[in-house]
Amino acid sequence: MDESISGNRMKNYLLIAVMMGVFFIVVIAFSSDTVNAEAIIADHIAAANFETIPDEYINVVHENYHIYYGHTSHGSQIMSGLYTLEEENASYNPPFFHEVGDDLGHNGDVSWEPDVRAYLDSTPECNMVMMSWCGGCSDNTEEGINSYLNIFNQLELDYPDVTFVYMTGHLDGTGVNGNLYARNNQIRAYCNSNDKVLFDFADIESWDPDGNYYPDDTDNCNWCIEWCNSHQCPSCSCAHSQCFNCYLKGKAWWWMMARVSGWNGTGGDDNIPPIVTITKPERALYFSEIGAVPL
Repeated sequence: MDESISGNRMKNYLLIAVMMGVFFIVVIAFSSDTVNAEAIIADHIAAANFETIPDEYINVVHENYHIYYGHTSHGSQIMSGLYTLEEENASYNPPFFHEVGDDLGHNGDVSWEPDVRAYLDSTPECNMVMMSWCGGCSDNTEEGINSYLNIFNQLELDYPDVTFVYMTGHLDGTGVNGNLYARNNQIRAYCNSNDKVLFDFADIESWDPDGNYYPDDTDNCNWCIEWCNSHQCPSCSCAHSQCFNCYLKGKAWWWMMARVSGWNGTGGDDNIPPIVTITKPERALYFSEIGAVPL
């Protein structure tokens, strides 16, 4: 009788242990899947949804981020858009950017990587890295783009507390049959499949606010000229392009940042993260090929 009771108890202990093991496996799996549960794609739809960003997230973004941004002239379009939005409404005051006069290069060139690592190692408060293309996506190869994607992914693994923002290359007039279109789609497919954060430079340039598609346009954004002839548009300096192009990129950037900060993307959100004010150096001047740009 005692042996039977002891055996039953042992079976119960084993059953409980198995159930607890299954529970912890499920919890761990769920947690790993929800760290980055879906890709965040800042495209023309993001720009169109700019007005839906809850006000609370604007201040969260301003206070909680220190951003390393490697770019040359085309990449400065995002900054021009941000400053134009800030001129319209002082609430859209960008967080601190450490701007570096470098971009993603050509044909698998990853010479920018050591500088990114050095800055992250020396600046623990930096919690986001952005790197943009100039013309290097247009003449790249599948292998070259894979080099870029692999390096960015490795950086994410090595610096898990830093958000890395992937980007597509700007339009170049070659359309849907051109190499740029294929390379941009390669980047998009990777980001969608691997739950990355993507700033879709080319997509923002390809659509007007009425939903008309211009895949054959260039970085000049010719449709922007026609649009602004019949609509009220802001005025600003926008490298290689029209101010409205920069303006839309600024809007898409704020949408992206609110999503990265935890916004669900569909309106109000009660789970607003706390503000953690990051010590920010004074703004400087970054001298690029297009002149002095305030940081």
